[in-house]
Amino acid sequence: MARMAGRRTLSAVPVLLAVTFGVFAVAALSPFDPVKAYAGTAGLTASQAELDQLRANLGADRPFPARWWDWLASALTGDLGDSAVMRQPVADVIAERVGWSALLAGCAFAVAVLLGTLLGVLAARRQGGTLDRAASGLAYTLEAAPAFWLGLLAVWFFSVRLGVLPSGGLTDAADDSVTFSGVASHLVLPALVLGVSQLPWFFLYVRQGVADALAEDPVRGARARGLSEQRVLLGHGLRSGMLPVLTLIGSRVPELITGALLVETVFSWPGIAAATVTAATSVDFPLLAALTVLATAAVLAGNLLSDLLYGLADPRVGFDG
Repeated sequence: MARMAGRRTLSAVPVLLAVTFGVFAVAALSPFDPVKAYAGTAGLTASQAELDQLRANLGADRPFPARWWDWLASALTGDLGDSAVMRQPVADVIAERVGWSALLAGCAFAVAVLLGTLLGVLAARRQGGTLDRAASGLAYTLEAAPAFWLGLLAVWFFSVRLGVLPSGGLTDAADDSVTFSGVASHLVLPALVLGVSQLPWFFLYVRQGVADALAEDPVRGARARGLSEQRVLLGHGLRSGMLPVLTLIGSRVPELITGALLVETVFSWPGIAAATVTAATSVDFPLLAALTVLATAAVLAGNLLSDLLYGLADPRVGFDG
């Protein structure tokens, strides 16, 4: 396991280097001007000479390979640079927001896995039944529904129509203090929406995996020996049916990150979504590169976690990959 993790970590280095280089290359071709974004409204009345001087001060007049190399050299020493738009160190921008994004993604992931597994097992137990047809139809519908549309629908129903949950933010307008109960109440809607948007894949994988496992000869033999249906379902069907789900965990990380950005925007959740949008539209090279590295590292870590979990669950696979 340690050797596999070490090999994956080493192989991730060139991937991260290529990703960061691509970020600087794409940003250099972007039509957005980082100098005008930095100057704000003052840039509308500034002379061309003043804009050129500001461009030189920010280093935006240098070729993007030079900017990428300088950023990379500083990042290796722990200095991610300063965000020109946020007017603060990139490390501080990320530190202030990544915890809230991780909380939202973690809760949503738990909702998707637990609820998807439960519904998948119940549907596989009675294939073709009312629950199976209803849950499968809902899963296919949710699979095609964008996360931001689900978020807007949830805001309209639970916040506007029923008024039982806050529509967004982290705290109430009347009280800016961050409390556990306040955060929990504001977390419910975005976590449920993000979790529900990821639920169809877990449900469909578990349903198919458990159904296939229940049709195998060892399960028929267990039933013939007089084992209870609950023991057969949990001890044989669920264990075998959950193996494909372990590989699904890593593959859903990119979708989870993308969905989190959309959900955070809809619910004004104080995560990295706003910083990512600002960095992209303002061509904030240091912040954009750091956020991209963070997202890429999360995807690579998710894939590694899937392989490790699969190897632990099925010793026949091993850790040679």
